[in-house]
Amino acid sequence: MLSEDKLKEIQKRALAAVADMPDGELKTKAFEVFLQHLLSFESSTIQLKPARIEKVTATAKKSSRQAGTVKSRILLLKDEKFFEVPRTIRNVRDELRAHGWIHPNTALSGPLQGLVRERHLRRLKDKVWKYVNP
Repeated sequence: MLSEDKLKEIQKRALAAVADMPDGELKTKAFEVFLQHLLSFESSTIQLKPARIEKVTATAKKSSRQAGTVKSRILLLKDEKFFEVPRTIRNVRDELRAHGWIHPNTALSGPLQGLVRERHLRRLKDKVWKYVNP
């Protein structure tokens, strides 16, 4: 069980992680994700020594801020079964935004076509191009 002081510290860390984001639904969701991550991380490291906790926390914070590629983020959506039904570039963009990753449509078309060439996705022509699992 976490103490009240520890919970307040975790809340402050989650708030600090989203402090530079504009207020709104995305910031709220990002805060929830950070808070959940920190709580689950804290509960899994309770048995570790305090110095080790600080080192692991610093490493986790550093790795969570590393930029992922657009392709890797789209593949994450694929792993989440997002492409079970055909999706437009707009659908992909909106889902990436729900995860906190902001990309314009123009930055998505190339990586999506690359994933089609690599056979990670298929592309179907309706009135617009749609992407689906192969």
